Amino acid sequence: MNLSFFDQFSSPSLLGIPLVLIAMVFPALLIPSQDNRWVTNRLSTLQLWLVNLITKQLMMPLNEKGHKWALILTSLMMFLLLTNLLGLLPYTFTPTTQLSMNLALAFPLWLATLLTGLRNQPSLSLAHLLPEGTPTPLIPVLVLIETTSLLIRPLALGVRLTANLTAGHLLIQLISTATMVLFSTMPTVSLLTIPILFLLTILEVAVAMIQAYVFVLLLSLYLQENI
Repeated sequence: MNLSFFDQFSSPSLLGIPLVLIAMVFPALLIPSQDNRWVTNRLSTLQLWLVNLITKQLMMPLNEKGHKWALILTSLMMFLLLTNLLGLLPYTFTPTTQLSMNLALAFPLWLATLLTGLRNQPSLSLAHLLPEGTPTPLIPVLVLIETTSLLIRPLALGVRLTANLTAGHLLIQLISTATMVLFSTMPTVSLLTIPILFLLTILEVAVAMIQAYVFVLLLSLYLQENI
């Protein structure tokens, strides 16, 4: 029983071939493509409004130089948002519950922001490692602490997204399993757990949306320090 709870986080395969790539590509197929008509339909209008809203929120803390990252950050936001929400459907697989995938998304983007700062303003980027007015005896210790906090950022991004989604999926499965088991022996208690399961599902939808936003927002804040 304990192993079956974690089976939902194992990568599905067909004839020994992992299906993670298909699961990652599928959310992009749900986005309606633009056509040549002047007046779009309601779905395309809603999509454009949502993308415009997300882009404005992500670009707000950045200056004009950081606006070059708008396409990357907005695309990453939409990808994480659709992937997290589709993972809540029954009989589906959530690629963002895999730590390896989240680190593969976080590490290159974090490294790109760091290299951008070292190339454009190396003195200012290195100045973040030592706060102004630090006493001389504390300089080596603070430099070591700031360097560690800088290098641990991509790991924190990946672990945060993985832990939140994994914990929510496990909690939903535990409560739903308890509801089904108690239905034959204690139907009253089982019926009482159904509203709890419904509220938890709504909470998990909010967590899936918030974690996608937090992931990209932290990347934009890291970029703000280096431009």
